Order: sequence, then C-alpha cells, then structure tokens
Amino acid sequence: MRLILASNSPRRKEILTRESYKFIVCPSEIDETMIENLTVYENVKRLAYEKALSVAKNHPNDCVIGSDTVVYLNRIFGKPKDEKDAFEMLKNFSGKTHEVITGVAIIYPEKTYNFYVSSYVTFKELKDEEILDYIKTGEPMDKAGAYAIQGIAAKFIDKFAGDYDNIVGLPINNMKEYLDNKFKE
Repeated sequence: MRLILASNSPRRKEILTRESYKFIVCPSEIDETMIENLTVYENVKRLAYEKALSVAKNHPNDCVIGSDTVVYLNRIFGKPKDEKDAFEMLKNFSGKTHEVITGVAIIYPEKTYNFYVSSYVTFKELKDEEILDYIKTGEPMDKAGAYAIQGIAAKFIDKFAGDYDNIVGLPINNMKEYLDNKFKE
C-alpha cells in the first residue's frame, strides 16, 4: 500500500516530507466550487473527500489524502482571482482575526476519515503600500486568503492560535493518528 497525496501543493508536500512520510503525488482534478447551502466546514470536508475519492478510484489499494484549505472572515476567501482581489482580501484582514479551515479526507481501501481543523490568525494593521508591495512579490496569487504565513506575509501576522501547519495547508498533527506508521521512512 502506498500513501498518495491528491494535491500538487508544494506546502503540503513539504509538510509530509518534513514528517518523514513516503508518498507519491497524484493531483485530483475536481471542481472546487463551494455549495451555497453548506457551511464552510461542510464545504471543506466535502471538497477534501471529493479530491481524495477522485484519486482513490484509480488507486483502490492505496491510502489517499485529500485536503482543502480556506480562509474565513464573514465569508470564504479562496485564492485571489487577480491582484485587485488579493488587495481587497488583505485589506479585509488588516487589524482583524480570521479563521483558517482545512478539510482533510484520508481514504484507505476499507475505511475513511473525514474531518476539518480550524486555526485563527490575527493581522496587524496594514498600510496600502505594504499590501501593494507584497502583491508585487507574486506570493499571494496562489494562496487561500492571498497570503502565506510561512512566507513574506509572516511580517503581517500579529498572532495566531491553533495549528501552524493547518494555516500553511495541512494539519499534520491531527492526521498522524489516522496515518499508519508504515508510510514513514
């Protein structure tokens, strides 16, 4: 049995590698549209499950991890569409606390685990120039909420509560109890 990550996220790959898991990458190709009548928590769990299931169908004898991360502050903030969207997201977070929610699905041949983990991030008050300079780096463009806590945006963070790896994109500490040790190097 192999461990398969149903994501091409460099951050998720880094976290699994750091924790000495042996895995292969097989990204899912599902529609990540949120369903309006579901809560944010139900949506991230559903998307994580759909990602894992889409890969598990082709790898029925392996263990597949699917994951989906969103940022929430009165509404869901996914990846920015463009620089203007990134600016508006970061401006929204300025001086406020938002929630980072990651849904996880771990599908084995005969069992499935599906859950979410929440963490909270408080931004400092940001000046428009700081936000614009950050956007020019390109870092926010493929990140939920338009920032990377482990990157340049770390300087924007006043504090956080909860699992740091969850904020990065994979709550590995919550996953360890569901992952067999046989996947460790």
